[in-house]
Amino acid sequence: MSFDQWMISLHVLAAFSLVAGSTLFWVLVVAVRRIDTPDDTLRLGPVAKVGNATIGIGMGGTIILGIYLAFAVDSYAIWDGWILAAIVLWIVGAALGRQTGAAYMAGPKKALELKEAGQTGPSAELLAINRTSRGVLFHALTSAIVLLILIDMIWKPGA
Repeated sequence: MSFDQWMISLHVLAAFSLVAGSTLFWVLVVAVRRIDTPDDTLRLGPVAKVGNATIGIGMGGTIILGIYLAFAVDSYAIWDGWILAAIVLWIVGAALGRQTGAAYMAGPKKALELKEAGQTGPSAELLAINRTSRGVLFHALTSAIVLLILIDMIWKPGA
């Protein structure tokens, strides 16, 4: 295999990482909707860290390797419409992903406050925060952007 073929393989692997992280966060979105205690909310933290790492590897790998490939592979050019679309979608997805993270960080923050105050039992306020509709909306939009990027990468419209 040539170096560029390795880079394409790693680019695809980074995309798998991105999809895996997004899927893991969907599992957490569903799981956290039933959680109303500080300890149970905080218990999901290590899983979220795995998801964050997976998303980070996927986002970083796809953009860095994708831009490299746009310059290195003769049949691609950075100004190809499908490549520009992927870059724009990547930027939009990153912004939406940050908003998703911010929406879901309110739950662990409140759980820590409750735990420090000695309240370890069920909390209706914590349950409401964990059921954030804003977070679900942003994660759904982020997932749609990831799907659009995958469609763009697979079918390369206009190429």
